[in-house]
Amino acid sequence: MIYLDYAATAPVPRAVADAMYEVLAGQHGNPSSQYPAGLEMKKRVEGWRKIVAAAMDCPPERLFFTSCGTEGDNWAIRAAVWQNRHMGRHIVTTAVEHSAVLECCRQLEQEGCEVTRLAPDGEGNITAAQVLEAVRPDTAVVSVMMVNNELGTVFPIGEIARGLGAKNPKTLLHTDAVQGFLAFSARNLGADFVSVSAHKIGGPKGVGALYIGPRVKNPRPLLPGGGQESGLRAGTEATAQIAGFARAAELRMETRQRDREHLQALKAHAVEALSSIPDLQIIGAGGAPHILPVSLVGWPSQNIVNDLGSQGICVSAGSACHQGKPSHVVAALKLPKRTASGVIRISFGPETAVEEIDACAQALRRHHDTRMPML
Repeated sequence: MIYLDYAATAPVPRAVADAMYEVLAGQHGNPSSQYPAGLEMKKRVEGWRKIVAAAMDCPPERLFFTSCGTEGDNWAIRAAVWQNRHMGRHIVTTAVEHSAVLECCRQLEQEGCEVTRLAPDGEGNITAAQVLEAVRPDTAVVSVMMVNNELGTVFPIGEIARGLGAKNPKTLLHTDAVQGFLAFSARNLGADFVSVSAHKIGGPKGVGALYIGPRVKNPRPLLPGGGQESGLRAGTEATAQIAGFARAAELRMETRQRDREHLQALKAHAVEALSSIPDLQIIGAGGAPHILPVSLVGWPSQNIVNDLGSQGICVSAGSACHQGKPSHVVAALKLPKRTASGVIRISFGPETAVEEIDACAQALRRHHDTRMPML
């Protein structure tokens, strides 16, 4: 199998699986229990928290484990709206956010909030000036993702944070950093909330984390209950998943610079190889080194995904969360119909080889040469 869908999820290394198995098989204590096995597990959870916090460059006491990026997004936005409820109920976000943010905002609209959704330009860019212009005196929260999961566009979170400090210091800033994990410092970024997910960096599914900055006062839990995670996120800690998360973060931190250089070289090679295919168009100008959206103009993307999948090549027709439905991200670019309908996402990881990129390019050329355009 040639796996080119790292933006959907990353393979789990053996070392991560081993770390999880060790906990599952021999360290089953509940961290809330007061006998030695429970206290030992509590100590280990705090050790793993320090590892993930170091990867995000934030104080461990400001990092809280969640079940996924979606939970972190919902928690952050709702906590921000709650903190600033007396100031206003206006939310600024973008039209190309992950569905976790957009659906949360849609629910909040039904509860009386007002939402401004900013459209990108034709390349997928959204500027800090564009975001700040939309901020009003009653804006409770701004939520802008760090890296778009379909386009690879990198949004200017630091610049937005600095601008908010000047325009409306009480407005809180959230960023979904799931696709930008290990490429930022939460301590220096300026965002009040940063959500991440383990399975994008080779950790297990079912665990993520939310950084909550010092400007957030008494954050309201999304899940009230037994008082875990300093009383802010109830539910017995998923200890094996947290162990796997920490191990994955350790592994990626050890090779972070080398991996980035490898991904940049892969993307440059992919752009060159794919650009020689007739009717193929690179979409957007995303700066993330691991995501490359392209369109085989006139050839429906789902047909391409199915054809390549039958050859053991895994690519995506957009976000995995769309499950074959048209992408709101591509729609926001307002591309011509034939172009928009042919968009696929190729995404790489540290294990991806140049030969796999070449095999994908050859398969796409065969699809072009042997299948009839349908649009």
